[in-house]
Amino acid sequence: MTRLAVTPVRSRADLRDFVDLPLRLHPRDLAVPLLASTVTSWWRGTSPHPGPVELLLVRDAAGRAVGRTTVHTDARLDARLGTPSLLFGATEFADADAAAALVGALEARADGRAQLFGPVSLLPNQSGGVITSGFDERGFVDSPWNPAWVPAAYEALGFERWGESDTWVVDVDPSSAAGAPTDAEWRAAGLRLERGRRSEVGRLVPEVLAVLNRAFAALPYYTTITDAEMAAATDGLGFLVDEDLLLLARDDASGALVAFVLVVPDITAFVQRVGGRLGPLQQLRLLATRGRYRREAVLIIQGTEPDRQGRGVLTLLSRTLHANLAAGGYARLRSTFVGRDNPASARQFQRAGGRPLHGVTFYRRPVGTGTTAAGTAAEEVA
Repeated sequence: MTRLAVTPVRSRADLRDFVDLPLRLHPRDLAVPLLASTVTSWWRGTSPHPGPVELLLVRDAAGRAVGRTTVHTDARLDARLGTPSLLFGATEFADADAAAALVGALEARADGRAQLFGPVSLLPNQSGGVITSGFDERGFVDSPWNPAWVPAAYEALGFERWGESDTWVVDVDPSSAAGAPTDAEWRAAGLRLERGRRSEVGRLVPEVLAVLNRAFAALPYYTTITDAEMAAATDGLGFLVDEDLLLLARDDASGALVAFVLVVPDITAFVQRVGGRLGPLQQLRLLATRGRYRREAVLIIQGTEPDRQGRGVLTLLSRTLHANLAAGGYARLRSTFVGRDNPASARQFQRAGGRPLHGVTFYRRPVGTGTTAAGTAAEEVA
């Protein structure tokens, strides 16, 4: 059996291997790399995550990288899950042996932790998870993609599925352009529609975050997002946003934000082409060519104040969204994952003729159980 070594990412060369590994393992037109700037911020300790993030590589006998993961903890998620967890994310492996080596390294770091949980990229409501179906369908920004054999590799190591969900895809109906709610419908609901402006994104983000945190508080996978985390997640959003796809519903009397929908043009093809290295030069190229990415879009997040849920607010926003997509010439809308325990959120896609695209799951495993192919990997510690 191949001798493997698990080592922390110590040097810039290690960091390059960490960033490049999925580019070697997966088809460029299916997988979507994490942004290199995000990975670098974890390594440097400059990300908004409150605790340290360790990056690990698995190397084979020839020194070639064949696996990677991050290791971190989050007290907020511990509180949601009800148990102290060691979290792993950005996880890739070339085969079952490399997967077992990574799990062995996680076990070695799990002192005081009751379970391993992941793959999560620092928060479970950010990009993370493993797809369990739809392997022939490409991934997209803020969503995972992996080969069909990966779920079985996790499950052979004793992991169990948690929080199963689906990403969704909707083919935009051109006739939807005529289906936007009338002004009278908005007035009857006591609401007014506002379109987000690129120049006002910075002002809107804190307001949207407050509604988002309250709207998702009851979901089992959601952890409260801080101002710093939201700022990092929306950095650069202003130059990317299509103003007809950032929609806000406000109370007509008070002006308070009641609900919102954030959809962005799908730049997946660009991110794939540059291998996740979206530096200043690439950002300028994207800005100059952003008109090319107005055929498909991604629903990143939406939310409604809890006391307004179930009262048709999201339906009004969804109708407006689909009308604007059709009028703007978009052909397809994809959505980041929606939990199968949240059918109300999925219903809007079903009403628009949508279908599940990828099954998605997280994995959990009690510490000290399962098979990790002990002895197949040596670990070098810093």
